[in-house]
This record gives sequence, C-alpha cells and structure tokens, in this order.
Amino acid sequence: MRRTDPEGHDAVGHGPVRYGPHLPDDGLPVLPELAAVLASAADRPQAEPVGGGPGLTAAASGYWHRRGLPAEPGRVAAAPGAHALLVALTAALGGDVLVPRPCAAWWAPDARLLGRRVFHVPTPAESGGVPDPYALLETVRRVRAEGGDPRLLVLAVADDPTGTVAPPELLHETVEAAAGEGLHLVSDETWRDTLHDPHATVVLSPAEMLPERVTVVTDLAGGLLPPAWPAAVARFPASAAGGGLHARVLDVLTALGAGVAAPVAAAAGYALDEPEPVTARRSAAVRLHARVAAALHAAVVDAGATARPPQAGRHLYADLGPLRDALGAEGVGDAQELEDFLSARLGLPAPGGHRFGDDLAALRVRLSTGPLLGAVPDADGGGRDDVGRVDVLTSPDPLELPHVRRALTALGSVFGGLRDAQRWEPPR
Repeated sequence: MRRTDPEGHDAVGHGPVRYGPHLPDDGLPVLPELAAVLASAADRPQAEPVGGGPGLTAAASGYWHRRGLPAEPGRVAAAPGAHALLVALTAALGGDVLVPRPCAAWWAPDARLLGRRVFHVPTPAESGGVPDPYALLETVRRVRAEGGDPRLLVLAVADDPTGTVAPPELLHETVEAAAGEGLHLVSDETWRDTLHDPHATVVLSPAEMLPERVTVVTDLAGGLLPPAWPAAVARFPASAAGGGLHARVLDVLTALGAGVAAPVAAAAGYALDEPEPVTARRSAAVRLHARVAAALHAAVVDAGATARPPQAGRHLYADLGPLRDALGAEGVGDAQELEDFLSARLGLPAPGGHRFGDDLAALRVRLSTGPLLGAVPDADGGGRDDVGRVDVLTSPDPLELPHVRRALTALGSVFGGLRDAQRWEPPR
C-alpha cells in the first residue's frame, strides 16, 4: 500500500527513483573551453565565499542586464544548485508555498523538508509552469480560510516538466493576482534561453512586471554548465525588502555550508559572461533538442496520447489516458506503474506525473530528449565516445544518426504497440 500526503499524492520518495537529477544529462560532451577554465581553477587556495565571490556575482549581474533585468552584484547570490537557493528562500520567507500543477519534481519536497505546507494550483490548458490566475485566487482564499499562511508562489515561465512557455497575457494576470494577495514570487528561469523557436515564442520574466516582489532563480545546468558542476544564481529585488531577503538567504546558505566549489565558480563566471563558444554551443544544443523533442511529440501524439507541443528545454509531458485500456492489459493502472512500465520497455528514464505533483491515478509521464541521444559506441564497440557525441551536435540531420534513429524507432514501437492494442477489439 502506498503512503500518501494530505492531498492524496505519494509521500516524499514515491518509491524507488530510477531517473537522474532534476536537470538530466543533455547527452553532449563538456565544452572544451569550460573544461579548461575548470582545470585552471582546480588548485585555487581559497574557497569561494558563500553566496558567490565578486567575479561570479558580477558575471551574474551582467547576464541579467543583457536580459533587461538590471541587477547589482549586491543583490545576487550563488549556490551549488537551485535546490539550495529554493530551500534558503523558503526558509527566509516563511509561510506556506504555492506551486503549479504539474511542477518541477524538486519544488514541493524542498519546501516540505522545512515543514512548510505545499498547495498545488492547476495550470491552464495551453501551458504549464504558471498557475491559472482564478485558481490561484481561489486557492489562496481557501488556504487562509483554513488557517494557512500562503506567502510564496514558485513558477516557471519556461517550464519543466511540460516544456511549454506561458503566454505573456496569462503571466500578467497571474502576477497581478499574486501581487493582490501579497505573495512573493520565485521565478525559475532555468530554461528561458532554450526556446525551440525564438521567433514564435516570447519569454517574459515576472520580475519585469512586479520588480519589488520577484526573486529570479537560474540553474546554470539549464544550458550553460553540465549538471555534474552544480551552480545556480538568484537575482533579488532592488528594494530595501529585497536587500533584507538577500541577507537572510545568505544566512541560510551559510548555515547549510552551501557554497559553490571554487573551480565550478570559475566555470560559472565564464559561462555567465556568455563568450562566443558558450553561446554557439548553447544555440546548437537548443536546435538539437528542439528537433528531437518534435520527433518525440509526433510519436506520442501519433499513438493517440496527448501532449502540449514542447517550446523550450528538453522535456515533454504526455498524458496516456487515452491508452488506459491498453495499459491496463499490461498491468498499468497509475502513474507509478506507468513509470515502471515505460522505463523498462524504453530503457530510458520515464518519471510518472505523480513526481511532479499530478494525481497518482492520472496516466501522465515526463519524457526527456537527452537520453534519446544515447551513448555512441567507440571504434571498439563499447564505452562513451565524446567524439561521436560531438557528431550528434554538429550533424546536419541528427535524427538519422544510427543510435538516435534506433532510440526513436524503439520509442515509436512501444507507443505504437499501445495504440494498436487500444484499437483492437476481440472477435464477436
């Protein structure tokens, strides 16, 4: 029997975790220039200060200035990953936490770790990451009527897990609703620079709309650093209240000992300055993941499942409810069983929707593009060949590379089999 939380979801843990960190490997080798910076700082005699040294905070300030979000270095904090920053922000702000449904898998557990109550708010049909404004107002009023104290709303304009981008008009309405209720917003903008079609999609930050009440968090593993080099940065409001929050967050990070390793800090500062090798590599990686995501979406939809078209990042969120009968014949009746089934059949991570705050009974799953790029055999037929992986990045037709084509074919076969089983009817 599964343990559940008060909302009926699996308790923290959800059974064995068979997929990697919240920011998965993108299937590509480390940029040589980044590796050189990391290596050159490997013997630094002094540790990086908690919150980031002058070089790192100045680089983060410049990064946000280039995106129309002025940020003084004294209003920037760095940590070894977005986990640490969100824990510190939640601890500093206090109160209950509101998040979209679905949302990144780590948001709710990080808040619950501090004993905070977490309330999920539905997202509209067209996108994830940002709650429906009317549902947000209703949730806040209900929580307060029950004696709760909602203070923090966490959202993502470019979303994990759905890979979608919130329309500006929706974001405006939600930000206005949050401001009217006195909420502080944490905007996770990890994936904002990974738009699949920058000419067709507009990303706005809530900090442009509500500068006094928004803290922006960016995990550099969203396109600037490998996930194995943990670093994230936060931009705080320029107000006196923002300064106080910044100071409290630094206190929490200090108590946690959550400093960025000096070599990683050097690499992070280099990446945040966005020299040409970094921006060229990021653009090429975005194009690659966009193509794989489009092929993944086509295979899922062709099988009869539903999924919002991915617009950013490396993820697709699929609803296999239309294939419930076929899945039932395979012993799959909820999201945990769907995760087990697809992970085994695909040989790839396929975390169920319950990990992202969705109902356990809903047959939803997040699929990622990175694992589909696969490991490329070396000349001897084994091992990880980074030369081959560079070929994935630079190939004019990466979907036709043998290992990528095999992965997509296998995925199409699994989903196609479910579609055929769903349509089959026994003879009368």
